Amino acid sequence: MSAHLYVAGGHTDIGKTHVAAALLRAARAQGLTADALKPVASGFDPDDWTDSDPGRLLAALGVAPTAEALDRITPWRFAAPLAPPSAAAREGKALPLGPLVDLCTERLAATDADLFLLESAGGIMSPLADGATCLDLLEALQIPTLLVGGGYLGAMSHTLTAAEVLRARGHEVRAIVVSQDADPAAPDLAETLALVAAHAGDVPVFAAPRGAD
Repeated sequence: MSAHLYVAGGHTDIGKTHVAAALLRAARAQGLTADALKPVASGFDPDDWTDSDPGRLLAALGVAPTAEALDRITPWRFAAPLAPPSAAAREGKALPLGPLVDLCTERLAATDADLFLLESAGGIMSPLADGATCLDLLEALQIPTLLVGGGYLGAMSHTLTAAEVLRARGHEVRAIVVSQDADPAAPDLAETLALVAAHAGDVPVFAAPRGAD
């Protein structure tokens, strides 16, 4: 039976793709099959995308960075580094939630991978589509969540608030991952991990240090 996880964030640009890619590599290293979908990405450069979020996910899956593979893993891509609805509007495009839900539902139903990760964009309450947030997509899909929080000063409040929102809506938080901040002056990762765990209830909390592995 395959495991489906919605990779959500407590904030934006905190390491969701870093964590997702690590999980995909770990699954493949154990001989499991893996697949991923990040339906929407903004701040995307079509001329240099191998190190973008979709490019990193494809690399973790061992898939060559072709145009076809890119379209499959992230079909909605926008240039401006803004919330996707704003980035889409800059290009004169609409971004309704319905097609996103339809694609995600179709891919979840069709996959036979042992591990399937669906990565959102931004934080759990970030606008994802016209009139809809990342939480609205999760509401439509009803799959367990892997919540990624940051290691920057103030991240604990963002992470625990996101966890509380998910609980209040009745969503299962399978685990919380604290992603180490790249700033050397950020709070100690072990201390942040311990404090998040102290307030996370029965949800397991893990650390994701920076680095390729």
